[in-house]
Amino acid sequence: MIAPVFEEIEPASDCDCPGCVLGRRAAPRPSPGGFHGRPVTRGAAVVAVASAASAAFGGVPQAVALAGEHAPASPAHPARPSADGTASTPQGGTAPLFGSGTSQPLTSRSPAMTRTQIINRAKLWVDAQVPYSTGKYWSDGYRQDCSGYVSMAWGLLSNEWTGSLAQFGVKITKEELQPGDILLFHNAADPQNGSHVVIFGGWTDYTRTAYTGYEQTPPHTRRQSTPYPYWNNTTKYVPYRYKNVTSGASGSEPTGGALTPFPGASRFGPGANNAYVTQLGTMLVARGGASFYTTGPGPVWGEADRRATEAFQKAQGWTGAAADGLPGPRTWELLVTGTGKDIPPVKTGSVPAYPGRDYFRPGANNVYVTRLGQQLVKKGFGSYYATGPGPRWSESDRRAVEAFQKAQGWRGSAADGYPGPDTWRRLFT
Repeated sequence: MIAPVFEEIEPASDCDCPGCVLGRRAAPRPSPGGFHGRPVTRGAAVVAVASAASAAFGGVPQAVALAGEHAPASPAHPARPSADGTASTPQGGTAPLFGSGTSQPLTSRSPAMTRTQIINRAKLWVDAQVPYSTGKYWSDGYRQDCSGYVSMAWGLLSNEWTGSLAQFGVKITKEELQPGDILLFHNAADPQNGSHVVIFGGWTDYTRTAYTGYEQTPPHTRRQSTPYPYWNNTTKYVPYRYKNVTSGASGSEPTGGALTPFPGASRFGPGANNAYVTQLGTMLVARGGASFYTTGPGPVWGEADRRATEAFQKAQGWTGAAADGLPGPRTWELLVTGTGKDIPPVKTGSVPAYPGRDYFRPGANNVYVTRLGQQLVKKGFGSYYATGPGPRWSESDRRAVEAFQKAQGWRGSAADGYPGPDTWRRLFT
């Protein structure tokens, strides 16, 4: 294996191009004789020669490119933007990979990539702790800034920047995000101020308020839990998906070791109480099953777990015993790899909006109590009423609601006789 050899050329002191300005600001000045006794030459560039590391990327050639961008936050204080909420981010244009000739539109020729490949490529720089730089290029030929990192992870045939990455992707929503997608902020009005891009590695929990972010930022590539969509400029980051992503395992890293093998059918069902039930519920919520849970998923198996599992199985087109609400090896595999179809949104139809808990308490007197009682009667829980349901909340209403909740398989505080949003939805569905 031949070790890479680098030659660094100091930025000229009188050059006003973005690369030299940034190089003079960020890089220490080498000795007058340059590296290995070579004279210092105007400009900033690094030439990487004969690196075996490029084999990890399928033999991608090395690159020499223009100055890139600067990440918006230091790892030591990632949540602290400047006073105006932005950061200085010098921008460079697109640049060819070394030996590939001049840069040209490559959207149609960019290689297909699975999500696993994208995440695994992103991990290579994390493991190597690639130093952040707008003027240096790693042994795989990609510029060591945030957009160069995404260009590498997506396997693009050129070094792109935040102003060009969008042409290689399609805009998606937060709900559609999957590992290997990106969150992109390009400040078109002032490209040098705040622009940045992060690779989405998967939600860290069922609330979808934080995700595993892979990013190139000073001092080196990092992977960490990141608030959605980012630490700053929270209204400006846009999710994108690589146009040529193909089917395959997601490569995500859900909280709780979700890539564990199927633990066995005995871990699920009535009476089960273990960490796998919590893990199952968390994954189901992340795939669209939040509406089935009145509280966050827990270790005790409940009707919410069964119904959410059933909904996920039916989303795959399964019927009968294949959609019984109890996870088997195939259900588990789809959940832990992030593949398969998500649970579709619950269609509420003509379900009236839930008015709030304060409308169903001792002393309450309103039309919602009447509507609730009438629906309980329709559902077969009218035996608790000596007279027809009315607008004043009574013990008859509470006992009828409690009976309905228990019929859903709920116990304890989930069956206290006071309707919450899920009780209301199920009554009127």
